[in-house]
Amino acid sequence: MKKNITFLFLLLIVLASCSKTPDIDNATMLDGDQIYDPSIANPKKYLISDSIVNPSDIQKNTPVIIAAHGYSATTFEWDELRAYADSAKTFNVSQVLLGGHGLTYADFKKATWEDWQSSIIAEYRKLDSLGFKKIFLAGSSTGAPLIINMVKSGFFATQSTQPKGIFLVDPIIVSSDKALTMVGLLGPILGFTTVELSNGEKGHWYVYRPQQTLKQLMALINITRIDLQNGIRLPTGTYMKVYKSKTDATADPISALMIYKGMQTSVNGNIDVEMIDSKLHVFTRLAGRADVTAADSATQKRVFKEMELKMKN
Repeated sequence: MKKNITFLFLLLIVLASCSKTPDIDNATMLDGDQIYDPSIANPKKYLISDSIVNPSDIQKNTPVIIAAHGYSATTFEWDELRAYADSAKTFNVSQVLLGGHGLTYADFKKATWEDWQSSIIAEYRKLDSLGFKKIFLAGSSTGAPLIINMVKSGFFATQSTQPKGIFLVDPIIVSSDKALTMVGLLGPILGFTTVELSNGEKGHWYVYRPQQTLKQLMALINITRIDLQNGIRLPTGTYMKVYKSKTDATADPISALMIYKGMQTSVNGNIDVEMIDSKLHVFTRLAGRADVTAADSATQKRVFKEMELKMKN
């Protein structure tokens, strides 16, 4: 026991001696001050509320899905859904950039989870005020608990139009990385953690994850887990489906079970859950990945098609 305490003490000393300031390459990293999310410069390409400011009756009745990406990511995570929608021409995609994301490491570091959520709320309010009647939401990874919190908070009850449906892809309610639970202890010592990105992912994700943001992530999923244990009811007429990879290094598959047990439709019905035979976290995003299989591509297309058909109903 004494040896374990001594080892932990020495480990903390070593960690404390590490630099708490990341070595940011401004020219290649999203963390720097030269690369930023493209939706910032061209919001009309990403937000329906900016591109269709005077919708016709046909446009008001065309389904719009607000797509929210995950922690430390950007709108890039839902580019393939938008490309599918552009080809299908049966629904529109509004890709929101989570608050505090898509800019510098400093901007990311100071943002709270409520800041992350604020862009989803803002886009829903705008679409509702413009008269769009068929609003859906999609959340990948951390985007999922942010949307679940909107349901729990009663936000939708304040809007004239209730969401028609919610799709959650690899929601994180329980992290697969159990070290995340230690962020409260080790976070102030480490300052930040680092993630490896493929060449296709560089510039679209943060390489460095400030301990402040990891604490915000833990706070969000802890709140969501408690809310689910207490029970959450969907708005009247709102459909929900969860798609969860069976093998996921980021979001523990038990997250899907917790949502299934914790959420009900407005008439006390069960939500839909499908376990996906995939090893990818956010399997709907294949761009930038080096390990994509034919099965992954087929699964992505099938799920996008299913979402499209659900929005037509």
